[in-house]
Order: sequence, then C-alpha cells, then structure tokens
Amino acid sequence: MANVSVVRAYAKNVDQAPRKVSLVASLVRGRSVADAIVILNHTPKRAALVVRKAIESAQANAVNNHGFDGKTLTIATLSVTTGTRLKRFKPASRGRALPFQKRTSNILVEVTGELKPKKAAAKPAEAKATEAKAEKPAKKEEKK
Repeated sequence: MANVSVVRAYAKNVDQAPRKVSLVASLVRGRSVADAIVILNHTPKRAALVVRKAIESAQANAVNNHGFDGKTLTIATLSVTTGTRLKRFKPASRGRALPFQKRTSNILVEVTGELKPKKAAAKPAEAKATEAKAEKPAKKEEKK
C-alpha cells in the first residue's frame, strides 16, 4: 500500500440496541468493502441495513473526497458503541407506569485502501490559449 490513511464514517443515534447491531457488525469486521456489502445484503437482520449504509458512506467518502481506489478498500475498524438512551414509561396495571429505556447505537466505520494513480498533468490553460491564438491568424491568412 502506498498510503495507509484511514477514512471514517459515523452513524449516530441508530434506533437499535448496540448489542443487536454489534452481532451484525461482527459478521463483516476486517473484510473488504465489496464482500461486506454482499454479506449484509443477504443478512436477515434489521441492523444489517444500518451497518451497510455506514459502510457505503465510508466507501463514498474514500472514493469521492480522498481519491482512493474503490476496489482496494477494506474495513479497518467497525465499532458499535452505546448512544443516548431515551427514558420512556409503559402503562401497567392499577394505573402504574413502569420505566424503560430505548437504547440507541453509534457506529464507526474506518476504511483503508490504495490511492488511485494520478493522471499525467495536463497542459496549463495559458499554453493552450497561446497555441489557439497562433492557429487562428494562420487560417485567416490562407483565406485571403
């Protein structure tokens, strides 16, 4: 690998318990991005959609913003942590209200890969403009 930098993507406050999301995350941790997306497309868990979107977001960040080659991307880190908890109450018998918490998750995806090879530098705009000006008068003289 020429450059070993990491590109990150976060999915914060996902409305699922971190214990359930981390089960799906462990399926694809350490794999290539293409393999991970195929696996998650065929995983019958609700958390698979959210993890796949986070991985695709990291892939898009790497390709579009940082110039990585999309075919060489691998998942360096895939961690699931607890997000904010929403405190709610559930009605119970005899007019009581029982408390419970809606748990959320934060997903961090880091991908690494190789940078795209840089193209040869094009001619500067000034050089193109001078070549174009040199050609135009020659054409006019031929018409006379």
